[in-house]
Amino acid sequence: MPTTKHSSELLPFALPGQTEADWNAYIEDFRRGAHEAVDWAADFLANMRDLPVLPTMKPGDLIDRLPEHAPDRAEKLQEIMRDFEREVLPAVTHWNHPGFMAYFGTTGSTPAIIAEFLAATMNTNGLHWKTSPAVAELEQVTLGWLREWLGLPPEFFGIIYDTASVSTMHAIVCAREYVAPEMRVEGITAGLTLYTSDQAHSSVEKGAIAVGLGQKYVRKVPTDSEFRMRPDALEEMIKADIAAGLKPACVVATIGTTSSTSVDPVAAIADVAERYNMWLHVDCAYAGPTAVLPECKHYFAGIKRAHSVVTNPHKWLLTPMDLSAFYTREPKVLRQAFSLVPEYLRASDDPRAVHLMDYGVPLGHRFRSLKLWFLLRYFGKEGVSAILRHHIALAQEFAKWVDADPRFERVAPVPFSTVCFRVKGSDELNHAVLAEVNHDGRVFLSHTSLSGKIVLRIAIGNIRTSEQDTALAWKLLQEAADKLVK
Repeated sequence: MPTTKHSSELLPFALPGQTEADWNAYIEDFRRGAHEAVDWAADFLANMRDLPVLPTMKPGDLIDRLPEHAPDRAEKLQEIMRDFEREVLPAVTHWNHPGFMAYFGTTGSTPAIIAEFLAATMNTNGLHWKTSPAVAELEQVTLGWLREWLGLPPEFFGIIYDTASVSTMHAIVCAREYVAPEMRVEGITAGLTLYTSDQAHSSVEKGAIAVGLGQKYVRKVPTDSEFRMRPDALEEMIKADIAAGLKPACVVATIGTTSSTSVDPVAAIADVAERYNMWLHVDCAYAGPTAVLPECKHYFAGIKRAHSVVTNPHKWLLTPMDLSAFYTREPKVLRQAFSLVPEYLRASDDPRAVHLMDYGVPLGHRFRSLKLWFLLRYFGKEGVSAILRHHIALAQEFAKWVDADPRFERVAPVPFSTVCFRVKGSDELNHAVLAEVNHDGRVFLSHTSLSGKIVLRIAIGNIRTSEQDTALAWKLLQEAADKLVK
């Protein structure tokens, strides 16, 4: 008979499953590697400021440095970790860095990192209730806690998706189901129209493309001097579309727009949506956590009248990517839009058994709620509130620096933790200043376009960002202006 070599002769660890001793050796290899990884992670978080926020490399550099083919023979964890540090890490843009102030600030906080590790270890999948009761029920509990912080009533059902883009796409499908349920079977046969601010996130338009409404039927509603949707213009567009034989289906309002963090007048928009029996979706993916602050409650006036709401804890609620919390007060519509159960997935009909597969496109469902549950318990409402207030205070202080320098101008209000400003001068000058600042490597800022001009943005949201970091950003901006402004 042929002789099979023992796994220890082939691999840097014993092949699991051959004997109990082999399995134990495999686990011990994991234990050593995991401890080394935790020590690396702690050092990484402790010494983050020593790293550049942006990598210094050209497109394709990492591809060229790595082997073209996967290895034939097994490699040791220590060797893989060495190459991670030597090859992969220098190509990382560090979103978890206190100097990362581009787009929206993010934090992968320590309790949530631990929970992510635990979730990966269990590797559970909540298709329906029985496939993992913990996934289904902890998600309901944790989103219930967050729902209270958002000020939403208990009838709002919550489910976790990966990103706000996917959450918004689900809202648009709900709107289609709400106004034209026959289209689930027949497809899009009539012109349904969707309305959103000209400042709304591009995911709204992408969602309309994805579900078949088409870009042609997306209406970009004009905004006022503070970049807020104008309800009067919204209603004029709706009337014009009805007169043209179209069917208004959905309005997407935003609390904290992507470019300027402006706040649409949700209550007035809800008045319009209700008059025309349209689905109202509110995107507060960035600013949602500030609903926990009494001083920010007024920004959320009218949100209870929305049919659906999205907020992303992976933006400003200390949660590692990815976790988008979607709520709707019409869960039956969401279920009608997506439920499709073959025999092999039939499960309990107990009314308390929530089958997450019935409430969206994905069948598989990761244990994302675990990291949010860890986080909310670790920091509590008081801790989260203190962190949010700190970030808002830093933004207000930065805005004062901008206002006091005659070379710069602020171009939008600062309701939250993002400041939009520019160097007085051409778009080319502002691009040059931004490039000069980002080339330094210690901070990373981004830009947008407002009122037809290039605008610089600083978005504060990392748990470790302090005045040391915002002052450095301002110093680099001033030095770039000194160098480039003639």
